[in-house]
Amino acid sequence: MDVKLNRRTSKTSSLQAIVLILLVLLVQSNALAQQTTEAEIVAADATVREVFSGGETQLEGPAMSPDGMLYFCDLPLTNGVPGKAGIIWRLNPMTGESSVFRSPSGMANGLTFDAAGNLIACEGADFGGRRVTKTDMKTGKSIIIAGLYQGKSFNAPNDVTVDEQGRVYFTDPRYIGHEPLEQHVMGVYRIDKDGSVHLVAANVAKPNGIAISPDQKTLYVTNCDQPGDGNSRFLPDDLKAVRPTGEGFILAYSLLPDGSLQLRGKFIDYGTNCPDGLAIDREGNLYIGVWERLEVYSPQGKKIAEIKVPEAVNMCFGRGRFSKILFIAGGKSIYAIDVKKEGYHLPFKK
Repeated sequence: MDVKLNRRTSKTSSLQAIVLILLVLLVQSNALAQQTTEAEIVAADATVREVFSGGETQLEGPAMSPDGMLYFCDLPLTNGVPGKAGIIWRLNPMTGESSVFRSPSGMANGLTFDAAGNLIACEGADFGGRRVTKTDMKTGKSIIIAGLYQGKSFNAPNDVTVDEQGRVYFTDPRYIGHEPLEQHVMGVYRIDKDGSVHLVAANVAKPNGIAISPDQKTLYVTNCDQPGDGNSRFLPDDLKAVRPTGEGFILAYSLLPDGSLQLRGKFIDYGTNCPDGLAIDREGNLYIGVWERLEVYSPQGKKIAEIKVPEAVNMCFGRGRFSKILFIAGGKSIYAIDVKKEGYHLPFKK
């Protein structure tokens, strides 16, 4: 009797083990089948083309408005000597016609559009506004939505994104500018709909690009802090000794329902290379500007593709008929390349 029972138990255990192995193999095969490949991001014969070449100094922060116009910044480097005041350009990708939207720009750098179609601009230092502004594109009138934190000026607002609750997140490093630093951290801030400003991340040496995943659960921030960039001269003496230098990485934060952040850790480590701008497609794949190339990573942190470009700094996806086009700002030019994924944007509310 005992022998029969043991045989039956042994047979059952063997069947369970086989079923378990089959389930594991099925899950693994499904995971492999779902992995995005480079061919699914960009065609092998896709070419990078120049669509604008009239920049004066350094083009930054492209963003496409809901009506299909591309806006981007022309950021002069004054070295502390008054000169060019900065430009926000407007480009019609259909016709190739360009015009100056606003100058002086307040030394605007990063741009984005909120769900109402307002232009949000990060104005930097070096004779700039050191603030975040919102422009009503119907009237042309602008308001300052963040000018001070705890009564002190920002370092140099750099890049910006907006979540689906209407909260604005921006980075505040200092790369250029003669003005003294008043903030003792180069942080990531959130502007709430009531106008209040909150420091939500103070653990990034020099935050730069910023993006939110389509599911609103992750916020990415690039740290671009190359050694020898000369920016440590702007720091107070008590911070020079403790501030890390020469680091390039992307951090991933959990974006919590109340708008606060919880650090998960390094999403990608670039060593001493310098990642800059970010864009994201509707599947959550992250597009990263690294000098002379764009890299594409899955939401799981797996590198999918690498696209060679002349001078990659910042990029954005277009909208509508341009939703599968990446517009890239580099040097004095704007470039474009067709991709196979559709870019993610805030749902536009008329």
